[in-house]
Amino acid sequence: MFVGPHLCNLLTVYSVPDSGREQGRIVTMSNTPMAASPLTRAVLEIDEYVSGLGWDQPARLFALVDTARLRAQEPSLAAQLGLDDESETTGLTPIEQDEVPSGKPLDEFLGTIAWPDAVVGCALTVERLMLPPSAEAQVPSGLNEAGLAKWVARHPERQEVRMTVAVLRDGSRESALRLREKDTPTEVLTGPDLVPGLAEALAATFAD
Repeated sequence: MFVGPHLCNLLTVYSVPDSGREQGRIVTMSNTPMAASPLTRAVLEIDEYVSGLGWDQPARLFALVDTARLRAQEPSLAAQLGLDDESETTGLTPIEQDEVPSGKPLDEFLGTIAWPDAVVGCALTVERLMLPPSAEAQVPSGLNEAGLAKWVARHPERQEVRMTVAVLRDGSRESALRLREKDTPTEVLTGPDLVPGLAEALAATFAD
């Protein structure tokens, strides 16, 4: 139940309290640097967008659409969404979805999602408390979920982290981790395998 490549059951524990939110936004951030792939750029854009809203935020779900294909196939919809700029011919556009229910475990909520064909991927941001792998051996035995969350919240090595994880229908994955104590764009860690458990849950939303 800790962030890491081998343990990542972070969908139902260590929750950070929800706060208010803005809905229905299309994420576009002009100062996000061009990245190696459209998926990496989309993840960084989402991370930057959510960071601008501050910490102690609820989980946020985004659909990823192919900007050029949407403009070609659904020009009126693209115009409605503000995606009719013909100068942009490649890339993914993240579109924030309705509010993620706070009273339902994320894995159960994600299991109810079915995406339309126009959605080529999805992304989720969520805040969690993180402990280093070395703390795993210190976990007291016999704790229930509530007791474990309290124990983690009191641990001297705990850190708050915002995880942004994205997947595409073709299996591509990307993620970004931002620590609250190192809350600058230059300290954001990216990689496809940083949060494998959450990536698997998102990929399952595209399963037939």
